[in-house]
Amino acid sequence: MPLIVEAIFIALAMLVAFLLAFVMMFLLALFLSPIERGLSKFIWDHTSANPPARPAQKGPTYRDFSKKF
Repeated sequence: MPLIVEAIFIALAMLVAFLLAFVMMFLLALFLSPIERGLSKFIWDHTSANPPARPAQKGPTYRDFSKKF
């Protein structure tokens, strides 16, 4: 086989392998998107139901310091 034909064949094989890997990753993401959407909704609903209590601040704050008494 001539060298130029072999080089073209190798380049095309690498291009096809890259495109095949890209399509497989795309299909994997497409397949897993409903699961991710459900988990994301569950996490957002869980965190918005119980907002964390703000810790009580001890000592003067910047706002208290700037007030004129």
